[in-house]
Amino acid sequence: MFEAIRNLVRGPEPEEPRPDVNHVHLAACAVLLDVAWADGDFSVPERKHIETVLERQFGLSPDDGNRLIALAEVERSKAVDHFRFTRVLQSNYDLGQKMVLAEVMWSIALADGRIEDNEQYLTRKICNLLDLEPAYLATAKAAAEKSKQ
Repeated sequence: MFEAIRNLVRGPEPEEPRPDVNHVHLAACAVLLDVAWADGDFSVPERKHIETVLERQFGLSPDDGNRLIALAEVERSKAVDHFRFTRVLQSNYDLGQKMVLAEVMWSIALADGRIEDNEQYLTRKICNLLDLEPAYLATAKAAAEKSKQ
């Protein structure tokens, strides 16, 4: 009985991704998808932007990128919070990589023309979990806005 209570409090153990999937890529993709879905709509421009990022940043082919997106969708739908993904990114990304990720998150939020309140809140929350200081966040947002013009 105590074991059942302990399991209830502790929650399910996160499942390990398949061995052929890079767990850092999966975590980053899941976070990007969360930002894309933050306004309740995963638009075509947001998807295209994520596909481009997966190709440029991770060197994935379009087919591999689409497989990663599908797997990340499944993983993020099972996640109860963002810590599962940000913990992986926190331990594997240096400051520069976190800055690039922050800029990409802002770019996704901007992909459909404007940053909604939910997108802004979630991007800030994830950057906070990645220990990015507000000044870095502002720099990443300005860079994303500049590249959108």
